[in-house]
Amino acid sequence: MELTKQQIADYHRDGFIVIPNCFSTEEVHALRRDTERLSAIQADSVFRERTGAIRSIFRVHEEDGPVASPQYRALTRTPRMLRPVMQTLGSDEVYIAHTKVNTKSALEGTGWLWHQDFGYWVHDGYPENDMLTAMVMLSDTQEIHGSLYMIPGSHKLGLVEHYYDDSQAAYQLPQRAVQREHIKKILETSGAPVPVVGRAGTLVLFHCLTIHGSGVNMSAENRWQAYITYNRVANRPREVEKPRGDFVRSTNWAPVPIESDDGILSAGKRCEERETSVEGN
Repeated sequence: MELTKQQIADYHRDGFIVIPNCFSTEEVHALRRDTERLSAIQADSVFRERTGAIRSIFRVHEEDGPVASPQYRALTRTPRMLRPVMQTLGSDEVYIAHTKVNTKSALEGTGWLWHQDFGYWVHDGYPENDMLTAMVMLSDTQEIHGSLYMIPGSHKLGLVEHYYDDSQAAYQLPQRAVQREHIKKILETSGAPVPVVGRAGTLVLFHCLTIHGSGVNMSAENRWQAYITYNRVANRPREVEKPRGDFVRSTNWAPVPIESDDGILSAGKRCEERETSVEGN
């Protein structure tokens, strides 16, 4: 899949684009099925809400580690994902800075205060702030599910000041958020925040400086979404004191190759065959 010139222009104007119907129902099912498997694993890269509900599962794209997922690894390498990423980043050599699956549980999933992703990543040593995240909706998402809200064009403001807020912290960790008085001024002078909603299989690309946030999940349905953050190999992080763990700041800077467009389904089928074989024994 290739982005049109208009889609690329929209991305650079607004700081995000939404691409419906990018992944099929069958592919979403394969990813959701493996998410259910991963949710039962106890690992440092699996985080929970204060209620105990699963919140985020990090580092699902690698071949090793307790939450390694062939389905998610395949997702990160499909042409439908990688070609648009390469177009927007302007490079054919990109790597995965980190991945996570957010499972905002029905009636439990908490929100995120207004922030820029680079408000976190600036401390990880990245020289330039032109990274992007590709988000795949794994469930139908409406505002009531605690959808993301994006402030169009906010990436053009550059990195704004963030602070630590632990009053509404998800999975026992404080959030970095834009200073309250600053975000009020931005909201008063910017275009209205846009709720990012759509059907399962929708792909969203957004800039690491685009200000976004989300509310609580007020519905009786889980809101599941996968996030893959890509970075140019040339922009890999410099050494920093006390670097964060590999599951949020990858040190695997090898360029990601474009692989099969049917990789998600093929990986899911192989996993099902292995499970069937184990059960048969």
